[in-house]
Amino acid sequence: MYTTLLTTLEEGILTITINRPDKLNALNSTVIEELAKVVNEIYNNALVKAAIITGSGNKDFVAGADISEFIKKNEEAGEALARHGQTLFSKIENCPKPIIAAVNGFALGGGCELAMACHFILASGNAKFGQPEINLGIIPGYGGTQRLTRLINKNRATELILTGRMIEANEALQLGLANHVYDQEELLPKAKEMLQTIIAKSPLAVTKIIDCINHFNNTEEGYTYEAKKFGECFGTEDMLEGATAFLEKRKPVFKGK
Repeated sequence: MYTTLLTTLEEGILTITINRPDKLNALNSTVIEELAKVVNEIYNNALVKAAIITGSGNKDFVAGADISEFIKKNEEAGEALARHGQTLFSKIENCPKPIIAAVNGFALGGGCELAMACHFILASGNAKFGQPEINLGIIPGYGGTQRLTRLINKNRATELILTGRMIEANEALQLGLANHVYDQEELLPKAKEMLQTIIAKSPLAVTKIIDCINHFNNTEEGYTYEAKKFGECFGTEDMLEGATAFLEKRKPVFKGK
């Protein structure tokens, strides 16, 4: 059914595994399209009571966006790319059924944004989080400037986004980004156990709790502004240099143009 996702439904819990191990499970246009389809299934399939999003293997959740798709995009296309991803991630965040991220390795850039869009995050001990987009001459574009600020506070989020620093699982736990940290082999069983506890409650109450928590925490103005500024990066020499340097595995030389 999917080319980049693996899905299993057991006891009402749909486990979605992003499966591009040769590309570190990076988000490309196909992954985004297929995630949108599977999220629609969560909304519409009465057999699905809750969901887990994770990555294949034991090193990568999602190690970022597929930078090779960025090179030929202009400002308008960059903004459209951001809005497309934001729409999907907002649909995950506002899903009336609980969706949790089981972060089993690197969750960087779009991967960190995907994890933050879920209702909460469980992490393995080897998980690493970060918004390193600044190293490419761009900014987070799938909601990262907004959600990270809400989750760990403005000062800490500003530091992490401006430096592009990666944090390990225990620091993510201390900051409030991750809810719990488990050994790798315990991660999915613990995620399923927690969701079993939740789906045993009143589904109407669960839905209303998610709605109330999200209701005052989302401002469309913030996401629109982020997408606009993300798109503006695509009209710069710095973005082209950053993406090219990343693909060529060298240090970028930015000129502020």
